[in-house]
Amino acid sequence: MNAEAKTILRLEVPLIVQLGARTMHIKEVLSLAPGAILELTKTAEEELDVMVNNRRIGAGIAVKIGENFGIRITAIGPARERLQAATGVLRDG
Repeated sequence: MNAEAKTILRLEVPLIVQLGARTMHIKEVLSLAPGAILELTKTAEEELDVMVNNRRIGAGIAVKIGENFGIRITAIGPARERLQAATGVLRDG
């Protein structure tokens, strides 16, 4: 493995687990207050999106680990697509 590849593999990237999404008018965003409840597009039974750099790389189910949340991966994209999502780099080989 060359030095460039080793450097890329050591990079840290934010991994996001997305519960859902929705669009809102600015007026609605400005009126948010503690206690507000926002309905999201996913049902409680649907898998959650696992994302890197705002690109979906997989999916999973929320689990409880002690007092924390975790995610059990149920689907994951090919390594090549995950690398591209994480670094923006896509190379042959």
